This record gives sequence, structure tokens and C-alpha cells, in this order.
Amino acid sequence: MLRFILVRALWMLPFLLAVSFLSFVLIQLPPGDYVTTYIATLAASNEVVDRQAAADLRARFGLDQPMIIQYWKWITNVVLRGDFGLSFEWQQPVSELIWERMALTLLLTVSTLLLTWAIALPVGVFSAVKKYSIGDYVVTFVSFLGLAIPSFLLALVLMYVAAVHFGQSVGGLFSEPYQNAPWSWDRVVDLMQHLWIPVVILAVSGTASLIRVMRANMLDELNRPYVTTARAKGLSEFTLLVKYPMRLALNPFISTIAWLLPNLVSGSIIVAIVLSLPTAGPLLLQSLMSQDMYLAGAFILLICTLTVIGALVSDILLALVDPRIRLE
Repeated sequence: MLRFILVRALWMLPFLLAVSFLSFVLIQLPPGDYVTTYIATLAASNEVVDRQAAADLRARFGLDQPMIIQYWKWITNVVLRGDFGLSFEWQQPVSELIWERMALTLLLTVSTLLLTWAIALPVGVFSAVKKYSIGDYVVTFVSFLGLAIPSFLLALVLMYVAAVHFGQSVGGLFSEPYQNAPWSWDRVVDLMQHLWIPVVILAVSGTASLIRVMRANMLDELNRPYVTTARAKGLSEFTLLVKYPMRLALNPFISTIAWLLPNLVSGSIIVAIVLSLPTAGPLLLQSLMSQDMYLAGAFILLICTLTVIGALVSDILLALVDPRIRLE
């Protein structure tokens, strides 16, 4: 197990380097650069920037250099010093902009993942065991409804219900007095009071899809000969389900960690904008629109890191859950 983890961790390094280069190239593929976007914004306000001023801006930001040199300077600073560079738009170090947002994003992601598993696992097992019953049909209907409802629409509805019927402050993850306050116990409590709305919204579609996955996996396992043998030996139905078919049905369930972590980060952009959440999604979108390449590149690199870590965690958990899997 230890050897497997070390080998996978070493393979992460060249993969992340390749992804960082590819993302850096993709960010610069659209015509123009950050200065072009900045000049267009000024032009919309009837301000004119001459060519010399534009050239000075490009020289100041290093945009007049070849792309490969820009990438090399950026990635060496990231690897050697942990410096993601300076955000063109915000005129602040990228690390100061992203770390608190990424921390809040990970908190939101992990909370959503735990809620998704806590609901999808037992409900999926129930739906499979009670196949074609009234309960199974209700679960199926609710699952398809959860997949069909757009997340931003559900966000608007929950905001209305929370504000009108419960009198709760909605929008953002903090009340106004705690938005820029230092961390304290009161700020943590305020965060928990605001966290449930985005967690519920983001968990709906993921829970609905995982319920269907768990139901299908359980139906495949319940008809296997070993289940009949276990019943013949006198095992109770609950012990039988937990010890054999449910354990094996968890394999595809666990493998979803690899894509669920980055998907919750990048797929919650619209919900984050609707709810005014100070997470990574809105800032990533803004950096891509303004071609702020260092800020966008840092976010994409961190999301790719989450993908690789999620895949590693999935492989380790699969080996622990299913003894038939051998990491060698």
C-alpha cells in the first residue's frame, strides 16, 4: 500500500506540470490578452488608451515576452517558492486572493460530499431491496426530479423560503458584521448558519445520481449465488446486506470521489454567483473572462490537484473495501 501511494504521488508531479502548461496555453488562446480586455473596459467608459500606454502596460505585466518564457517564470516561482504571481486585475498576490476562497470552497465541497453519501447510500440500498414497491417508485421519482431541477432555480427557491418563512439572512456565507472579521467562534457559528443552503442545493443533483448508481449496483449483487448461500446459512437480512452485497456495491460509489471533488468546485459557479458565495467559482470565472492568466492558472492547477488526489483516495479506499482488488 505504501509503495503504491509513493508511486502514485511521484506520478502526480509530471502530470500536474503537463496540465499546468496546457491550462496556461488554453488561457491565452483567445485573441488579445489582459491589456486588451482592460482597454476595452476603459473604452466602454469613454476613456482612450494610446498604443504607447498599452505597450507600457504589457511590458509592466510581462505580456510582451513569448508565452513559453511567461510560463517558465510562473511555474518555477510556483514550484520553488509557492508564489503564484501577481493578479493583473486585482493588483494583489494570487496567493492572498485564493487561499481563503479555496478553504471555503473545500469546506463547502466536503460538507456536500458527506451529505450526499449520507443520503444516497441508505436510500439507494432501500430502493434496491424494495424493488418495484411504492417506496421504490417514490425514490425513483424524487431522484429524476432532483436531476431535472436546475441548481440556480433551486437556489432562488430556497433563498425565498429561508428569507420569508424562516427570517434568515440569505446570500453569502457570512452576515455583514463577520464578512471581513478575523476568525473567531462567533464567525464559525455564523458560517454554519449560512452553509446549509448551498450544501443542500449542491447535494441535490449529486445525491439523485448516486441513488440511481447505488440501486443499480445493489440489484446486480442481490441475485448473486453468494447471497443465496448466506441466507441459507441463517444470516439475518440486515447483516447479510451490510456484509456482502452492499460492501461490493460500494466500488463504483467510492470511485466517484475522483470526479466529484473537482466537479463540486467548478460546477458550483452559477450557484455561487446566485448566492453571492465567496468561493473559488466566481473568481475563477472572472479571471477567465478578463484573461488574468496567473489567477486563472492557479485555480485550474489547484482543481487538477484535487482531481489527482481524489483519484488516489478512490484507489486506496477501493483496495480497503474490496479485497479482490490488488494494488500491485
